[in-house]
Amino acid sequence: MKTSPTLSGKPQGHRQQGVALVVALVLLVLVTLVGLAAIRGTTMQQKMASNLYDREIAFQSTEAALRAAAAAILTNSAVIARNCGAGGVLCQGDPFTDTANPVAASAIITVPQGTGSGQYSADTVAAGQPQYVIENMGDWPDPNLNVGYNQSANAAQYGAQGTATSAIYYRITARSSNPTNTGDRAIVTLQAMVKQ
Repeated sequence: MKTSPTLSGKPQGHRQQGVALVVALVLLVLVTLVGLAAIRGTTMQQKMASNLYDREIAFQSTEAALRAAAAAILTNSAVIARNCGAGGVLCQGDPFTDTANPVAASAIITVPQGTGSGQYSADTVAAGQPQYVIENMGDWPDPNLNVGYNQSANAAQYGAQGTATSAIYYRITARSSNPTNTGDRAIVTLQAMVKQ
């Protein structure tokens, strides 16, 4: 096959050499970018799954501390950190970070990891040992047993006051571990009210 000469005197067939190499290199770069994006997405999903697992372990440790604290209220009144029901005592929502009325370090109870019968035992893969603080919130009317005013139609009509039954309420604040020892691991804080 004979090629026709151009103005420069070279045949046209020689001008297309090397274009296939450039196209192949561009396609190779595109495939590499798609692969890197897939690797980055997989790495992000692994990090998210790891963080979720860490938070679930911290949540379970905190629940174990709540159960241990509820059992301790019934058996040992010495575990009560402070009396928030007393006059003039202001207890903020989180006793671990309360700067106005700080809880003594000895009143923060630590639940051992992996020891005991397992009923209130914290998991050994957790970031640290869970802790709890119990506060006496005072003596309040028990809505389940109070038969006073507004508890029945008869009380409202005849002005009967009935007997007001009260109960002592305790607030338990538990956290999965001490933040100063945990580093960047998940920390979960839970609160529960217990009526005695």
